[in-house]
Amino acid sequence: MSKTLLAAAAAAVLTGALSLPAQAQNVAIVNGKPVPKARLDALEAQIKAQAARTGQPIPPEVQGQLREEIIAREVFMQEAQRRGLEASPDYRAKMELARQSVLIGELFADFQKNNPVTDAEAKAEYDKVIGSQAPAAGAKEFKARHILVEKEDEAKAVIAQIKKGAKFEDIAKKQSKDPGSGAQGGDLGWANPSGYVPEFADALGKLAKGQMTEAPVKSQFGWHVIRVDDVRDAKAPELPSFDAVKPQIVQQLQQQKLVQFQQELRAKAKVE
Repeated sequence: MSKTLLAAAAAAVLTGALSLPAQAQNVAIVNGKPVPKARLDALEAQIKAQAARTGQPIPPEVQGQLREEIIAREVFMQEAQRRGLEASPDYRAKMELARQSVLIGELFADFQKNNPVTDAEAKAEYDKVIGSQAPAAGAKEFKARHILVEKEDEAKAVIAQIKKGAKFEDIAKKQSKDPGSGAQGGDLGWANPSGYVPEFADALGKLAKGQMTEAPVKSQFGWHVIRVDDVRDAKAPELPSFDAVKPQIVQQLQQQKLVQFQQELRAKAKVE
């Protein structure tokens, strides 16, 4: 009798040990149907990928909700199957579109995996951008002031007043129609002429330090009286390091490669 009990106990232990791997592969059993853990892993990977794209962390409580989400989906899916919705033309059409989207996504992921952006490519793109933002040889920056009025006669009168000894800054505060610089005595700060409208930039570039326009300058905003307070060689803007912007550059180049790949496939396709 004792031998029989021992044999039964050993069989039970063995059966339990053999069943553990199968149970570990399932999230749950819903209405007698196993829900594979692979679904949970796939959903978790999808959420992590989405979080990585947006740069947002995954809230701690989400992890605990994933199992309930998978179970709920199984419950709803079983009910839909019970009602025969899988056989409807609408369902089949949507499934075909979903199949296409997933398969195309796999194609693009496979292309990017096998055609990664190299460090050399990313550095070359960075150097190109940096070079385009460097100031041209001999470029200048001007510290200027201006007085903006509506009519040419008003601008001529302003020039006459200044030549007679009136202070440029005082007239700017009283008469300039530019709300930004007027209150500052017409001060525009340091700027490259390319940042202004063409007529203003052209007149500014012809002035030396301390000079004022002899005639009013017309632009789309009105009539300007311009004075240059100082001139200096243009300085290169402060730019981020390669390491700081490398992820964005890599992402941009990846997208460019993918678009080129798509265009090449479309161009080679025979469409009748």
